[in-house]
Amino acid sequence: MILAAAAYPPSFLPDWDSYAQKITDWVAQAATKGADLCVFPEYGALEVATLDGEATARDLEGSIHAVSERIDQIDALHADLASRYRLHILAASAPVFDPEVGARPVNRARLFTPTGAMGVQDKQIMTQFERDDWHIVPGGPLRLFDTALGKIGVLICYDCEFPLLGRALAEADLILVPSVTEALHGHSRVRIGARARALENQCVTVMASLVGPAAWSEAIDISTGRGGMFGPPDIGFPDNGVLAQGAIDHPGWTLVEIDRSTIAQVRAAGVVRNRAHWSEQKGRDTPAPMVALR
Repeated sequence: MILAAAAYPPSFLPDWDSYAQKITDWVAQAATKGADLCVFPEYGALEVATLDGEATARDLEGSIHAVSERIDQIDALHADLASRYRLHILAASAPVFDPEVGARPVNRARLFTPTGAMGVQDKQIMTQFERDDWHIVPGGPLRLFDTALGKIGVLICYDCEFPLLGRALAEADLILVPSVTEALHGHSRVRIGARARALENQCVTVMASLVGPAAWSEAIDISTGRGGMFGPPDIGFPDNGVLAQGAIDHPGWTLVEIDRSTIAQVRAAGVVRNRAHWSEQKGRDTPAPMVALR
């Protein structure tokens, strides 16, 4: 299968048709390259807030409402594209008000299949900006999606930096990591997390990034990143574990072709067995005793 990770630049949009055409062009381009899965970044859907004008897009609370109010329309577009181009799409995550969660919005990614199925994954752990300034809250639990491409999990940006969240997805063949980070050090943290989760779970991680300026948004005013795919540095994978990566801040798709049997092979017969040996850490989550050596 061919995986495509976006380095996606947000736009100030004049109307809905411009947004629909932009997303269609991106998906069509990936489809012409044979992609079976397209991964868009975290908070890429914030560009839809510009449809309500610059004042709304600049306002943290206003932008949440503008996007959440259009989420059904956004999802219908992605569902149609997944069906039309016969591929899976992880749509850019969006702030969504969900009465089943509470009064504040969640950061939600949605996975669409060619058959019309859809699954949602909410971010679990908020960054300081999300919790202190934007008041985005954790949503529903982690989910594992059983798809025609294999078992897929989603760790949204900061979530990927936490190994126990990754371990909850230990059965996943693919872990998708939609991300947005302002600076290179932030991108590096998430990228390191994506590589670590691939090592621990002996799976493939797919990281998509928002890139470029968005002067009309306090939340995504400048974004640094690139697309990338990672696996365990073991049999069947590159020696450094990097399957593919784009250039920093260069918009476009990064693609790689993988064979799912390679994941099964490394889990069963790799030089090391990180995934199988995880339980041997039992009890190691308590602090080590202090030993005085002065």
